[in-house]
Amino acid sequence: MKGSGTARGIAISLGLIGLLAAPASGAATLPEDYAALLNLFEDWREFEAPTLVDGVPDYSPVAMDSKRRDLPELMARLDAMDPTGWPLPQRIDWQLVRAEMRGLDFDLRVRKPWANNPAFYVMMFTAESDVPAHEGPVIHTWIDTWTYEYPLSATDAQELAGRFSIIPALLEQARGNLVGPGEDLWNLSVGSLRRQSAELASYRSDVEGAADALDRALADAIVATDSFVEWIESELPYKNGLSGVGKDNYSWYLQNVHLVPYSWEEALTLMRRELWRANAALLLEENRNRDLPTLSRYETPEEFDEALNRGVTEYLEFLEEEEIMTLRPWMDQALRERIGSFSPPSRSDGLRGFFSEVTYRDGEVMRTHGYHWFDLARMREEPHASPIRSVPALSNIYDHRSEGMATGIEEMMMHAGAFDDRPRARELIWILLAQRAARAVGGLMQHGHEWTHQEASEFASRWTPRGWLPADGATIKGEEHFYLTQPGYGISYVLGKIEIEQLMAEYAVERGSAFSIKRFMDDFGEVGVIPVSMVRWELNGVAPPGAR
Repeated sequence: MKGSGTARGIAISLGLIGLLAAPASGAATLPEDYAALLNLFEDWREFEAPTLVDGVPDYSPVAMDSKRRDLPELMARLDAMDPTGWPLPQRIDWQLVRAEMRGLDFDLRVRKPWANNPAFYVMMFTAESDVPAHEGPVIHTWIDTWTYEYPLSATDAQELAGRFSIIPALLEQARGNLVGPGEDLWNLSVGSLRRQSAELASYRSDVEGAADALDRALADAIVATDSFVEWIESELPYKNGLSGVGKDNYSWYLQNVHLVPYSWEEALTLMRRELWRANAALLLEENRNRDLPTLSRYETPEEFDEALNRGVTEYLEFLEEEEIMTLRPWMDQALRERIGSFSPPSRSDGLRGFFSEVTYRDGEVMRTHGYHWFDLARMREEPHASPIRSVPALSNIYDHRSEGMATGIEEMMMHAGAFDDRPRARELIWILLAQRAARAVGGLMQHGHEWTHQEASEFASRWTPRGWLPADGATIKGEEHFYLTQPGYGISYVLGKIEIEQLMAEYAVERGSAFSIKRFMDDFGEVGVIPVSMVRWELNGVAPPGAR
């Protein structure tokens, strides 16, 4: 797709045609208003994107004020529809559109990333996210360099030249847009923009000579990015305000945009509970395994490749033999192509980064987290029939479903017996959960105006076992920065897991003797990557508060 909205619009249109044609083959007739919802969805997605001025997205105060004035008209069109009599899947689609609109409403009223977060103006992304869209607020006209084939064709090189060429004008516009006082957001943005400069330079070296226009565009983008960093640094002495959205705003966003039925306070209680549970369970696990050899790191590329490929094979065999889920033809490749390659430690203390410390000790544990790649492969290979669910939701609305299952399935597979023959690997599961819960507490406390980014990082480091998450490391610094830019995401790994556990339990009670893990997992995956509360409604018939 190369980061454009063209393919997305085509998918919506084709999906609309397919849905409206479905009754001819015997499917139930969809309500007439649902066709109006799909038309509104197209209008909404077009509206949500900023106006382009000479190819540059316009996030100026005038442009954003215009959006805030005009958004109620689209919301009124949605509210004028009455979905209460629609089939349940279409009622859920209506809720999803409303949540997206509320996401933009929140951004226009509260978050305002274009005015508060200099890192919002990062445009270049060199690797695919493991969730349906970019994580956090991302500027329109972003450039996903990983979507292109290399060496670049002449056509692609010219296209990229045009796309990179807007960076200087965009960053010049940003200087007038950015007025927020948040000290942490401004400080942390310096590192984000410096990384973009380094990545631009590396990319320029990689594609040099593909097109003169691209060489020039990249050179200009590097100069503009470096100059922008200098400007940010010159503004830092004047930035001493809070960066989080506040507890009340966080609760509203969680409940009305991400459709999660908890408040800031309730989320904090649950995250602390999971943090203590994970650490206590690890202590018991370590005592149980005290006479067993500890897990050592893989030390060679050959050992790494063999262990991780074996991990994929053994994990998929486990899923099939234990009847956990129906295997699809694309699952093996979805996991195997994400194995990565061996690399030496990058720090003087010998650490590679938290998740590498897990991966380099057991080849299968993080393959369970690869449920992410199952989700993305399913979206490509078996797209949902609904045009609204076949494309990534805005505002990271999918986070509790996507991150919650990828995190939750780690512990689920441990309880199901995946690591019974490797007891020390069970310890890694508890370490992973402790890290997710500790950093979630940090994210909440930043938004609650209780802690600074540094305090959040130090807390997560202290409560992550074995010293694998140093407070000065890039992993926790980057994670807590991300959670500060995207309310709700930091807790999604653990709170989403809790929501899915509730969903599974209720699903089993509803079906009685007809329940099976395989049936649940298959039904869960087919609903789409949408909020867990919506999955629960579709599978269990439990409507969330405020649903229409």
